[in-house]
Amino acid sequence: MAAAGSPDARGFPPTALSPDAAPFAPLGRQAAEPGSEAGKQFARCSAKLRALRGDSSGLREELNLLFDQLISENYQHTVSPNTSIPSEEVCSLLRHVSSLVPQNQEHLVIKLCQLIHHLLNQLKVIVDEQTCDVLVSYVVRALYNCSQWTHTEVLLALSAVVYGNGPQCQKHLNKLLGEEGVLLLYSSPSQPDMELRRVALTCLANVCFGIPAQPPLEEKYRTECFRIFLRTLQSPKPPNCDELVYCMVVQGALKGLQCCLSCGKWRFGGGEELGSLLATIKRLMFLGAPGVCVEWPPVLYPAPLPQYEGLPTLKPSDPPKEAATPGKGSGNKKKKARGKGKKKGTEEKRTDDGEDEGEAVPSLRGDGANEEGQRDGGEGHWWAKPPALPFHPPRRVNSSDSEFSDPDGRAPSKVRLYQGRVRQGSLHCLLALVKGMEKRTLYGYWSSFIPGAPVGGPPPLTLLTIALKDPSPKVRANALQVLSAMLDSSRQFLGIAEDTASPRTSFTPFSLSLATTIRELHRTLSLALLAETSAHTLTQVIKCLAYLVASAPYQRLRPGLLSPLWKQLRPYIRHRDVNVRVSVLTLYGALVRTQAPLPEVLLLLQQPEGGGGGSGSGGSLTPQDGACSWRHREGVPSPSRTWSVHGRRNPSRAPCSPAAEEDEEQQDAEGSRPPWLLQLCVALVTQPREDQSDSEGVGVGGAQLEPAPVRLEALQVLAHLVRGYFSLAQACLCEMGQVSASCLRESDPSIQLHGAKLLEELGTGIIQQYRAENGPPEMSRVPMALVVQFWIDVLSGPLNGALQNEQHRTLQTSACDALSSILPQAFAQLPDKTQMMCITVLLGLTYSESSLVKAAAVRALGVYILFPCLREDVMFVADTANTILTALEDRSAIVRAKAAWSLGNLTDTLIVNMESVGVDFQDELSDMLLLRLLQSATRASADKDRVKCNAVRSLGNLLHFLHHGQLARSAFQRPMEDAVRALVQTVQSEATMKIRWNACYALGNAFRNPALPLDSAPWASDAFAALCSVVTSCKNFKVRIQSAAALSVPGRRGCYGDAACFASVWRSLAAALENSEDAADFVEYQYCASLRHALSKALLHLLSLGQARDMAALAASLAVGEGRGVRGYLTQFLGGEEEEAAATTTTTTDGEKEGEGSDSQHRVAGLQQTLSRLKELKVEEEEGEEVVTEQESCREVVVDFLQELIRNWMELKVVSAI
Repeated sequence: MAAAGSPDARGFPPTALSPDAAPFAPLGRQAAEPGSEAGKQFARCSAKLRALRGDSSGLREELNLLFDQLISENYQHTVSPNTSIPSEEVCSLLRHVSSLVPQNQEHLVIKLCQLIHHLLNQLKVIVDEQTCDVLVSYVVRALYNCSQWTHTEVLLALSAVVYGNGPQCQKHLNKLLGEEGVLLLYSSPSQPDMELRRVALTCLANVCFGIPAQPPLEEKYRTECFRIFLRTLQSPKPPNCDELVYCMVVQGALKGLQCCLSCGKWRFGGGEELGSLLATIKRLMFLGAPGVCVEWPPVLYPAPLPQYEGLPTLKPSDPPKEAATPGKGSGNKKKKARGKGKKKGTEEKRTDDGEDEGEAVPSLRGDGANEEGQRDGGEGHWWAKPPALPFHPPRRVNSSDSEFSDPDGRAPSKVRLYQGRVRQGSLHCLLALVKGMEKRTLYGYWSSFIPGAPVGGPPPLTLLTIALKDPSPKVRANALQVLSAMLDSSRQFLGIAEDTASPRTSFTPFSLSLATTIRELHRTLSLALLAETSAHTLTQVIKCLAYLVASAPYQRLRPGLLSPLWKQLRPYIRHRDVNVRVSVLTLYGALVRTQAPLPEVLLLLQQPEGGGGGSGSGGSLTPQDGACSWRHREGVPSPSRTWSVHGRRNPSRAPCSPAAEEDEEQQDAEGSRPPWLLQLCVALVTQPREDQSDSEGVGVGGAQLEPAPVRLEALQVLAHLVRGYFSLAQACLCEMGQVSASCLRESDPSIQLHGAKLLEELGTGIIQQYRAENGPPEMSRVPMALVVQFWIDVLSGPLNGALQNEQHRTLQTSACDALSSILPQAFAQLPDKTQMMCITVLLGLTYSESSLVKAAAVRALGVYILFPCLREDVMFVADTANTILTALEDRSAIVRAKAAWSLGNLTDTLIVNMESVGVDFQDELSDMLLLRLLQSATRASADKDRVKCNAVRSLGNLLHFLHHGQLARSAFQRPMEDAVRALVQTVQSEATMKIRWNACYALGNAFRNPALPLDSAPWASDAFAALCSVVTSCKNFKVRIQSAAALSVPGRRGCYGDAACFASVWRSLAAALENSEDAADFVEYQYCASLRHALSKALLHLLSLGQARDMAALAASLAVGEGRGVRGYLTQFLGGEEEEAAATTTTTTDGEKEGEGSDSQHRVAGLQQTLSRLKELKVEEEEGEEVVTEQESCREVVVDFLQELIRNWMELKVVSAI
């Protein structure tokens, strides 16, 4: 019998299907390649097997022979690359032969199971549902009918069949995973046959393995499998079990656990299930790790401080494990490896898992210094360690040079190899767990896996311990991947870290503990960066640093963390591995992006090249400097030197303008130079490589540029640098524009796209400089002449081609965004034909078939409509309005959202023109166009939130813009009412707070229109009622503030309706003021002062408008206890005590910040005018004598209240003066 894996099987051992492998798709229906011997053999044997029937003579012998022939072939693509057997033929064959082999022929049953496993495994076939049902039924019956000695092969076949087909096996799972299930029996920790247990666990793992777009395994079975895997991992190793077999069992359980955890969010049971799982994973993370001999806690608990592992409990007579201590053989191997100096450059010999077979292993708990004197902390430790071993010792050059060439000598190496796979599998599980857990739950266990401040005793074993000391580069890389996943999306958690305050001696705040953790992460990852020799693991180290930099709040930490990292990265820019160079640029991008502008990064960018710690400055050198450096060769200039040739002082390049030349000469005279990082990125994007041996780059004129990933990352760093530190990048504005233009001329769409994005960032940086509220001094801005020339050069370059490139819609979108980033003042100075070209192109792109392009073009028009040189052009306003109306009816939600935003800008322009130009502009604009805008905005207010937010803003502007003649027309009556009711419904709805805030603002904006019939329209009372409800009951104080501001807008008493409506508004404002400190959410408490400010202003406004018929309601409100609270708050408002706090968070209805232009004296003067008016207020005598008497008495109550209010203010003023 030629079983799979036997010497007769051509020496090709079977490879078990693994859930850890990437999912694969079934092969299509293709004929076997005629040149493939394996394909021909399969076709011959398959034809013979299909011809067999259950009553055929010599069936047993024929099956035995054909099975052997099929099993002996190797179908792997690495051996037979031309083999392509359709999965349908494999499934059909297996269904047929399963009907030919009876269960009582155990010999043939084993052969059939070997064939199933062999074909499905090597041909990478996932069986269809019918085949799965047939084969699972067959092997399940075999498990019950055949002897136990056959069950190992049967379970191997079952594992291959159920791989990725767990949900299709539901009707068989009860027999396998029920109370008396075979898999439960064989996977139990009490199962004495370890091989059978291992195969059963592999089978369970394949059942749990899920494929994308496929429903997961039923919850009860997934939970049962999870418990089996966890019990297996928590069970101790049997006394007589071989270490290799035990490692394989644990590895199978870990793969199954990973499959369970990878199927979405995992709901852990009560009690200590999560802590027990994390403790188990952490123990296996260090299985077989050299120097680790501790007593592991059975459960990890959420805690801010690490839980230390206990001291070892080994008896004094117990010898150390062979795998945990470097033996004599490793020392001899090390000597021989050093003796083979001439083979130092050859490729290292590794096993099939990529690990080193005979490497020396340093202690993970030791702090042994490497050859360059780097140390891991420098503390003395209590455990034994080899003296002066490097972090990652020299790798073995050739297996024949070592004593492990003999079979017996390879045993310790194989044990270390399998222990490394267990550590790797446990890290895979931890990664799946981190990705599937709630972040706030994970934060409680950070201290168990991430180092904190040293507090005495041995340092805890963490992920950084593995990253620094594990002998396997794959394990180190996996540990860094887990750490990166933990740091990802942790900005909110780490954001509370702070160590800038003076230290406390009584206790350590949690913010300081987090800051110490961040510093420790910087220190240990910097050590790993220096010590790492594997390019793949080095890439993970740098990526992990990028996640840390992106999440840490450096503005709350003492400076000094980023400078060493900045200097340490410099040599790795020259690394030969492309992935390392890309990751370094990613980290530089994170440094210039995080909390920009950071003072520390600003200083680093301003340093010259020699001061940054690069290769020419005595900075840190990497272990790869000698072998992996390619950019810095003898006689090859550095980026700063090539900048004078290829940068802004290139004599062969035409200057931007004479003004630009003068500006450059002035900068040269002052000695200012662009940042080193900017020069480097420009060189990586535009300059050819010095080393042409690598063919990954793009050829330009016979020279090889950098590979595309490096150039793309360099362009992203340039974009981040321009966005965060434009003041440093503006010195070479024209050169950056030329870099963008050169990218747009290339054929690679990705390079073109990033070139357009860089252009957009440059335009945005210029706009931010010219903003009056936060812009720099005029002398520090980019000169206007230079800005104009910059855009003339850009618009006459390849940007036009990108705008018209219909093959690459994303590029067109980005080009539209770049076109919208022109400075408005510069646009006005562009030639008329250039302005017309921009407008024409954008109007044409709104008819694009791509929703992304259409949305970007509509948004750009929404930007242009705000330009002072275009907003008074009635034709342009009308064209833009018609374009927006069309876009609001588009099927794409993103187009409608951008159109609603542009409609808001358009209506803002209408209001500005109404105030600046006057009635002439209103008359020139078509009434029909305004009516369509009003109706379209009303419909959009019922759309999705992204559309509704700006639609309600537009409604407020339009209701404010319409004049009396338009509102009096019958065509506008119903649309106007619908628009107001849409705003009222939005205010009363459960929409997001931003939308409700916009709706309140829109109602206040509409109330400003004196032509709006608030005194007679039936919808007016509904509008006031909605605002009164919000001002008293909304949980969000910003919405309350805006509703109070809207209620204080109407300037006539008649706008508030009858006395009942006026009284309702007054009582709502007074109640809201009385309860202004009752914040349900602590976040809202910061807006209490602003809310009181807005409410007080609204109440005084109502007092200034009150008439005789309103005095009864006002007096009733002021006479009760509510009046005392209102009096106190109004006194504070008159004194201006909360004025400064309110001015920082709220905007008044007049568009200016509260507190600006209205001081305490002005408020008191207004109140005195109100008091004088009320004293002279005449009561209407026709109401009757009793009514007149009541109104007189109520008026006196209100007058007394105002007089007392003024007295209180004067007393407060005297007290404050003293």
